[in-house]
Amino acid sequence: MAIRVMLVDDQVLLRTGFRMVLAAQPDMEVVAEAGDGAEAIEILRATAVDVVLMDVRMPRLDGVEATRRICAQPNPPKVLILTTFDLDEYAFSGLKAGASGFMLKDVPPAELLSAIRSVHSGDAVVAPSTTRRLLDRFSPMLPSSEKEPKNKHIEKLTEREREVMLLVAQGLSNGEIAAHLVLSEATVKTHVGRILTKLNLRDRVQVVVLAYETGLVRAGGGAG
Repeated sequence: MAIRVMLVDDQVLLRTGFRMVLAAQPDMEVVAEAGDGAEAIEILRATAVDVVLMDVRMPRLDGVEATRRICAQPNPPKVLILTTFDLDEYAFSGLKAGASGFMLKDVPPAELLSAIRSVHSGDAVVAPSTTRRLLDRFSPMLPSSEKEPKNKHIEKLTEREREVMLLVAQGLSNGEIAAHLVLSEATVKTHVGRILTKLNLRDRVQVVVLAYETGLVRAGGGAG
């Protein structure tokens, strides 16, 4: 079955461009469009969607709050945040709200298509390096470690799992972590899975968010 995609953006021209790119793919179908978050939520009540491409800044209901409400529903579609990055200070909040990834609006078509497929398959689509740059930019918005004690969330992890978490948070892929720790990539993947389970996190994007929130990693990608 084709991946059912919904486009949410208040700029009609941008939606048209994205729709043309997606329509050319045999495994994708644009099944709905909305001009703001409120309209998107209303449409989703009656339309089956697999992946939502969500703008951040929109009238009536912005993309962050719309993402939060969508992800709070039972069996929600995956949400992929699209932003101009330099202007959208709320992009990080979108990830915290439950989005499965973050992409720039000027992303090359091939990368956007790959991101949609990855999200649909259950992966987080933010490239580790992009995640690091994003969080380095927005980390001043995060709670201080004094408000969110480090050990509150991390004490459940083994020493090796903590090592892996720190490397994930610093932007390393599973392959890079495997090389760094002299482990197999499969072993790293297992560790990441256990980290997600123990900390009740959805994906590696949330691992990065938590690491920054708790002060384990600070702006610049270093350990806290």
